[in-house]
Amino acid sequence: MLTIRMASGADVPAITRIYNHAVLHSTTTFDTVPLTEGERRMWLAVHNEDYPVLVAEVDEEVVGYASLSKWSEKQAYEKTVQFSIYLDENFRGQGIGLRLSEAILKYAKEQGIHCVVSLISEGNEVSFALHRKLGFQLMGIMKEAGRKFDRYIDVHFYQLLF
Repeated sequence: MLTIRMASGADVPAITRIYNHAVLHSTTTFDTVPLTEGERRMWLAVHNEDYPVLVAEVDEEVVGYASLSKWSEKQAYEKTVQFSIYLDENFRGQGIGLRLSEAILKYAKEQGIHCVVSLISEGNEVSFALHRKLGFQLMGIMKEAGRKFDRYIDVHFYQLLF
């Protein structure tokens, strides 16, 4: 059974494990060195009711998370957030990502967020499709914006307005 809820400190080990798998095996994040639980704990600490982290649990095991993060410190961007989602590799393709994304975007809309942005690295066709299904539009491509695994990688900029 799938449960979606606010993340807590007890979820940090699972969040760290899921994220570090992406760090080591994919270009979904441009971090190149795995993060410690302490670093992820500090990351979670800056997320609050305005910038939440939701986790997806299957049979009480955290299998993914989604977050809204501050886009910029500048006051004019107050109603703009960055959306991120990560799933355990063994739970992809089951609709969990869609349900988790819908939940956090519903929360954003209810909190009065106006603009949600997402940065997606080239080749991540599943994420492109998910974002399009959620109503995001491709706004542009930053050519060769990052370098990982000995190659330059384009980043696609997606946006959703409420």
